[in-house]
Parts: sequence; structure tokens; C-alpha cells
Amino acid sequence: MTQDRAIIGLAHWLKTPAGRYLLDWEQRELDQTVVDVFGFHALQLGLPELDGLRANRMPHRWIALDATTAQPDDGAPLSAAALLRCDFEALPIDSQSLDLVVMPHTLELAHDAHRALREVERVLRPEGRLVILGFNPFSLWGLRQKLGHLRQRLGLVAARPLYLPSDGEFLRYGRLRDWLRLLSFEVEGGRFGCYRPPFVSERGLARFGWMDRLGDRWWPVFGAVYFLVAVKRVRGMRLVGLVRQQSAKPIAAPTAVANNREAA
Repeated sequence: MTQDRAIIGLAHWLKTPAGRYLLDWEQRELDQTVVDVFGFHALQLGLPELDGLRANRMPHRWIALDATTAQPDDGAPLSAAALLRCDFEALPIDSQSLDLVVMPHTLELAHDAHRALREVERVLRPEGRLVILGFNPFSLWGLRQKLGHLRQRLGLVAARPLYLPSDGEFLRYGRLRDWLRLLSFEVEGGRFGCYRPPFVSERGLARFGWMDRLGDRWWPVFGAVYFLVAVKRVRGMRLVGLVRQQSAKPIAAPTAVANNREAA
């Protein structure tokens, strides 16, 4: 195997047994979390393979893709969300306009992760919710990935290719919490998941399904992926009921929006 064949993007990796296993876990967590988040406007940044807003009931929902991201090959519907093409570090949305933002592995692939996070802080309303998913570098999956990079540097790629997507940089959970704290976010909850060893085959992953049942109790911080929910806090501001400018001007219209999929 050449080094080029060892390189794998996130979209392609999600079709592997490990990718499908991770998507199933993330979809369940998102469905349980966003269903009780109320408001008017919600946005998902990237990863169209994951329908992060399907359980949410806000009247206005978007999924944003950058110029390099294609829709899933199977054309899977993305709930009732409209599709938006834009730069994640310069969102075409008014400040303090959104009630919910979902970032599934968005920061890992961002050109400037901290700038993308600041942009999300700008467009979120006070008390708005932010949901972030990311790979945990301190896990069995992360360890295998590091060994794969080491073999690449030593010219031993043929021995074992990279296990996780090779594009992007995995952020430590603690580092992400520090960034959120600096931006006046308060972490409301978080957990880790996907504790099975980094097997390539579906059979190997299924054999260790019991590890998911025990992982939360015995080794909670070593899950392959983390799930974090944060709230935007504004000091000196107190919201009463729905006194949140229900009649406020709508979000600035994006340049290209189409229901469920791009216009032909």
C-alpha cells in the first residue's frame, strides 16, 4: 500500500464499519439532546452524513457546507433543513440570531478552529446552545492513529494504514473546554462514547459490543469520541420567558439556500 492509499477523508471513512458504528452513536446522542432545545433558528455546520437537527422542532433549520464538502452520495434527506454553502469562519448570518448550533467534527477540519468557534459565538443568542462532537486523541482509536502516523514517518505505511481520517487535527477535550470558557460559554454537559477497540472489520467491532456497556462506568474518558453541550452566557443579562425578540428581524438571507438538497 502506498502512502496515498493510506490517506482517507472523513466522508469516505464514515462508510467503513467503524464509521457507521460512530455515526449510529452520534445520531442517537444528538436526537436525545436537540429534541428539547427550543427556539426559532438552528444550524448544523458540516457533516451532511449526520442529520443532527432531525429531532429538533425549530421552524427554521439549516445545514451549512463549505465549498469542499459534497452531499452524501446516497442523497439522504437532511430532515427539513435547508442547505447553505458558506465559509464556516465567516457565516452570512446576523449576530445573536441562532438558538442552536451543532458542530459535528467541524473544528477538527476547520482551517482555523478557534476562529470558527468565535464565529459561532457571534451568531448565537445569549443562552443559545452549542453542541460539539469530536474524536478523542486519548483513546484506543487515537493511539492507533498516532502509531499510524509514526509508521508513515518511518516509511512503514504498508504495515498498517491510518485508522481514523487523516485530514484535520483532533482537539483534546480539556483544550476545547478552555476555549469555550474564554468565549464565555458554560459547559452544560458532556460525555464520551464508542469504547470498542479499533478493529477494521464489522465482525471485530461487534465482538466487543460489551465494552460500550461498561465504558461509561470503568473508563469513561477513553471513548473514541466526545459529545459536549455548552451554553452561551452573557454577564449582566437576564432573560425572562421568551422575551427574546420574537418579532426580531429575520436572519440575513444566505446567498444560496435550497430545501433538503442543492438546487439543480
